[in-house]
Amino acid sequence: MKLYYVYIMTSPSRVLYIGMTDNLERRVSEHKQGLLKGFTSKYKCKILVYFESSNDVSAVLEREKQLKRWNRQKKIDLIEKMNPEWKDLGEELS
Repeated sequence: MKLYYVYIMTSPSRVLYIGMTDNLERRVSEHKQGLLKGFTSKYKCKILVYFESSNDVSAVLEREKQLKRWNRQKKIDLIEKMNPEWKDLGEELS
């Protein structure tokens, strides 16, 4: 069964980026290597601090849109509920 992920990356200065993918390990690696040009490369968002998964791609897309609409504090609260120390969860993927 295929899994889809909505995830939050951050930078050392805690700039937040929300995205979705069907291969979290690959996507995090791309962020870490700076292969994805644009926002995440510019702001050095290379730390995976949050993710959710589902086999329903529509649900993941809707969740991504929902999280992007949230204010910054609500996003921080979500991260800290699952990952209070803001550890790099990407290190546990490989």
